[in-house]
Amino acid sequence: MKPKFWQMPPPNQTTLARLPEKIRLLDQRLEQIAQRFPQAVFASSLAAEDMIVTHRIAAADLPIAVITLDTGCLNAETRALIAQVRRRYPHICFTVFHPQPEEAARFVAEYGAGAMYESIELRKQCCHIRKVEPLNRALAAAPAWLTGQRRSQSVTRGDLPFEETDHARGIAKFNPIFDWQDDDVWAYAQTADLPLNALYNQGYPSIGCEPCTRPVKWDEDIRAGRWWWESKDSKECGLHK
Repeated sequence: MKPKFWQMPPPNQTTLARLPEKIRLLDQRLEQIAQRFPQAVFASSLAAEDMIVTHRIAAADLPIAVITLDTGCLNAETRALIAQVRRRYPHICFTVFHPQPEEAARFVAEYGAGAMYESIELRKQCCHIRKVEPLNRALAAAPAWLTGQRRSQSVTRGDLPFEETDHARGIAKFNPIFDWQDDDVWAYAQTADLPLNALYNQGYPSIGCEPCTRPVKWDEDIRAGRWWWESKDSKECGLHK
């Protein structure tokens, strides 16, 4: 009998067999980035793939700083994960950035707490205040940044390269785990005993802000629970233009 909601798939032997090479290439890419840009910043979404990148940065003791965003609308489980990351990796530079409180309050006062459901424009404005502007501050002095984006995550990321240029900020941008499949991510996350968001055990394969994330059914796309009221072709928050 099929489960009602998505469940984290258990590792299979085929996936486990290819993991060592995947890890070797990921480590090689991270080392390459660190050599070229010692002050590079990894912007972690705290997703499973991002936890893998954080884990490998920490394991190699690379100088890459790790930042994440607390939008002010996170689930309690996500906030708990932030605390876990601090405990698990005390030696890495890990910083949490927040939105400007007056801007967030102004948006809610003007448009309401549920404005993101009213239109794509208002939803993206909310994302800009709570995600893009804090990320801009986090990357203000960075010569390059890293993401946990992968090609298999969505139709908007199907052609994702390892290295690209962030034209808006005028800096290099790297996607070191771009070619990992979903099964690779779940297999490594479980076998390496990484800190993971407890929402993964509640049917959430992709996790964002609490108002904009729901569990997905077992036969839905893994990002179906993100901004579920919008077309799948528009499901980006503006962090990755």
